[in-house]
Amino acid sequence: MAVALGAVATTTRSILLRDVDHRVSRLLTQETGEFANFVDQGVDPETGGRFGTPRRLLEVFLQRQYSDPDEELLGLTRSRGAVPNVLRQPRDIAAGTALHRDRASLAAVFASDASSGTLHRSRGEVRWAKVEIDPAGAGQPGAFVVAFHTDNERAVADEAFRTLLAISGVALLMTTGIGWAVAGRILAPVRVVRTTAAQLTEQDLTRRIPVQGRDDIAALAETFNAMLDRLERAFAAQREFVDDAGHELRTPITIVRGHLELMGDDPAEREETVRLVTDELDRMSRIVEDLLLLAKAERPDFVRPEPVQLAELTADVYVKARALGDRDWVLDAVADREARLDPQRITQAMVQLAQNAVQHTVPGQRIRIGSRTYEGGRIELYVADSGPGVQEQDTEVIFERFRRGTARRGARGTGAGLGLSIVKAIAEGHRGRVELRPTEGGGATFALVLARVLEDQ
Repeated sequence: MAVALGAVATTTRSILLRDVDHRVSRLLTQETGEFANFVDQGVDPETGGRFGTPRRLLEVFLQRQYSDPDEELLGLTRSRGAVPNVLRQPRDIAAGTALHRDRASLAAVFASDASSGTLHRSRGEVRWAKVEIDPAGAGQPGAFVVAFHTDNERAVADEAFRTLLAISGVALLMTTGIGWAVAGRILAPVRVVRTTAAQLTEQDLTRRIPVQGRDDIAALAETFNAMLDRLERAFAAQREFVDDAGHELRTPITIVRGHLELMGDDPAEREETVRLVTDELDRMSRIVEDLLLLAKAERPDFVRPEPVQLAELTADVYVKARALGDRDWVLDAVADREARLDPQRITQAMVQLAQNAVQHTVPGQRIRIGSRTYEGGRIELYVADSGPGVQEQDTEVIFERFRRGTARRGARGTGAGLGLSIVKAIAEGHRGRVELRPTEGGGATFALVLARVLEDQ
């Protein structure tokens, strides 16, 4: 802004000075042209004929002219010395700057071969132009000189320049103040983002940025808040995951250590202890494998979609699930469509749901496995059992890690409470979800709901 305003002021001054030079040049040309015409056509009023001497010609011409302010009309004639005689009009030119008092400068002008020029004096610059004359041709030359003092004209341009600088300075200060205030308001959310980010710690992720308006800064604040929400959930899940894992692994470790410490020399007792320890170690191994699988669920390559025939996948799951227990297995509805999904992960989730259904039913009870499609590209793969169902207070809890619900559907399960968490992770890996619904006639239905996975969508 300062550079722009300075450039405007400087350019304006240059234009004004150029106008002064052009106007002075036109004035000098006009005055010398009028004098040249008078020399050619002028008549002495006393004799009615041509002028006999340069002095008489200059006197008559000067009497008939009216000069502008800062302008001097002078007549110069040769004298015996180096300094010419001067004829002038009685004008109110400052005595200190008047050219007719500067005889040295007049002598230089009179002797100059040029018809115009500029005198750079300490008392002010003077632009001049002259017309030499010798009316009678008698070797008595004279000269008409037009002198213009440009200091006042230049002073006007300089005053305009200073005024523009002053106005520009005030405008710059006002613009700076307004810009400072506006920029401060605009960047305030950015500073809040920086301050909030500096105050965030792993122990405190609750701070949020207030969002106002709908501009880009507000969008930045919303994005930052969303990031903080994800971080808070991630850290909370991590802490809960570590706490639950430590709790679940502590119990089998304690059991193993206790039995080993109390193990005696009796072969039967040693065999029973080894069996119990092996069983607990196998349970620990399953817990660790499930934890590793849930950790992999956060990676982008957790699922690897590929074209799969839903009918074939549903039938494969049905065949594999039949080996899980003596139940009335039924292959229910089958969707005859092609979809893009990870068949191994989907099979893993469906088998886990089937295993869950087996644990909460008794031999002979019905378990249905099937798949179906809906408008909009949504598909479902489901496992429906006819067991006791899930109580309402447990519907949200059972999908959490190491949670089995406040009221178990049965006492046959021996898992660590990670099975349904794995199913949920697989569904979310396909950008879907897992839903729990009551089965008509009693029981629970678990469905993998996957959207936009059909090949023609």
